[in-house]
Amino acid sequence: MAEVVNKAGVKKQAGFLYFLDKSGNVCRAAMSRAGRTKGKAKKELVAKVGVKKEKGYLYFIDGKGNVCRAKMARGRKAKKK
Repeated sequence: MAEVVNKAGVKKQAGFLYFLDKSGNVCRAAMSRAGRTKGKAKKELVAKVGVKKEKGYLYFIDGKGNVCRAKMARGRKAKKK
């Protein structure tokens, strides 16, 4: 289950990918569409949050615009049928 790290309240717009940058701030970039060269989207700072990331957690922006984190699933074995 995910836990809220910071209540940023970011309003998401369609066509953009929202993420945390290396500094822990919320940024967005235009999603790649057909015909556009990949990897050329400019990132834009949306909210200056400054979240300190911990190892072993996945950080994301939830539907309400808050910064959340969830424990990464590592080392699971596949079930045999």
